[in-house]
Amino acid sequence: VELWPEEVAKRLRDNDLAVMAGEQVVELEEMVPTPDGKPHYWLVFKFPFRDASGKKVLAGMAIDTTDRKQLEEQLRQAQKMEAIGQLAGGVAHDFNNLLTVISGYSELLQHHLSGDETLRRHAEQIKIAGDRATALTRQLLAFSRQQVLRPVVLDLNVVVTNLLQMLPRLIGEHIQLKTALDSQPTFVKTDPGQLEQVLLNLAINARDAMPDGGSLTIETSHVALDEAACRRLGTISPGLYVQLTVHDTGCGMDAATQTRIFEPFFTTKDLGKGTGLGLATVYGIITQSRGAISVDSATGRGASFAVYFPSEGGSEPPKDRTTLTEPQTGWETVLVVEDQQSVRGFVRNLLMLNGYRVLEAADGPEAMKLCRQHPGEIQLVVTDLVMPGMSGRELAERIAKERPEVKVLYMSGYTDDSVVHAGVAQAGMAFLQKPFSPTAFTHKVREVLDGT
Repeated sequence: VELWPEEVAKRLRDNDLAVMAGEQVVELEEMVPTPDGKPHYWLVFKFPFRDASGKKVLAGMAIDTTDRKQLEEQLRQAQKMEAIGQLAGGVAHDFNNLLTVISGYSELLQHHLSGDETLRRHAEQIKIAGDRATALTRQLLAFSRQQVLRPVVLDLNVVVTNLLQMLPRLIGEHIQLKTALDSQPTFVKTDPGQLEQVLLNLAINARDAMPDGGSLTIETSHVALDEAACRRLGTISPGLYVQLTVHDTGCGMDAATQTRIFEPFFTTKDLGKGTGLGLATVYGIITQSRGAISVDSATGRGASFAVYFPSEGGSEPPKDRTTLTEPQTGWETVLVVEDQQSVRGFVRNLLMLNGYRVLEAADGPEAMKLCRQHPGEIQLVVTDLVMPGMSGRELAERIAKERPEVKVLYMSGYTDDSVVHAGVAQAGMAFLQKPFSPTAFTHKVREVLDGT
């Protein structure tokens, strides 16, 4: 009976012969696959030994180190993902400043060129390209966990149900869509738009793994994770969770591919057929939402992605709120603080076009000087969050000491964890993610000024 594959048996036999040829205790790390092909690691101590008759035999002991190896690999992977995330977040931040100007001015041009259809279409194509670039940078920010989420309590079952009309068109008629939703409400606290993004990206990934057809199953359930399960997942604490499972019957993937699937720009698709950001985005959204994701797959037997969100128990989701979409005008005095001249110029022009008086500064010290010198009221400060020398949060705190009535609107291409922890993402702190449209910006300004 063959216990091991031939190459494993040969390696173990060669190790034993080398030990028997010497007289010392030998420490080895040996990998022996389980019957289903998964690696199992052992720390082995072997030494030659003579029995009562003087015959030289092999003796030793082995310690199972599989869990330790998995934890070491999780640490290495987490460190690598963190480094890539920091790079991705920095790139996205810079691009979002550029896209604020490109998309913003192109939308203004569309309005002003309404009488010239040809030029208006040219401006429209610039806006479309800007929107596509914006979607890519948002994916980078989602992966790097440097976007500001707007978490609310919602029922995961409802989100899945609402997407059922869209998903068949997305995955195609050649794939059968099945659901198995928990009979009880599955309340979680996360950003609803980002949760939909997770579902859509996992569905697209499954579709691409089944070019010849198959089935896609979406399941929800309540699970209790103990310390051992959380150690395997690597990023969460024991407790009650809502599990979202997306299973496909596609081509599956080998172990080497599974270790890299959440890296940005890693893709197994043909050149030009994927950005490599889909699963990276999923990873970022889930980890920023205090959740975790795992994958179970093998070549030729499909893949199952399991997503875990902390359960919110019996919390009721909030009612939908209606938001205004019409551009908003005003008369107030607004101080714009932004270190990027192009962005500052766009915001200034946009405010002036809509009736506001504008003061502008390139950094915190210049803004403080303007505040002290300006004889009239300043109703609003619009400031970038991350600036050289003095952050937007520090500037707002200093202005509040001299002009406590001034309201503040923060804007940024990204928000890192330290800024979120400083309270910007908390209720009552107005924030606008770059890039933003002229309509979204003027509405947010009006909303902050009116205190709505």
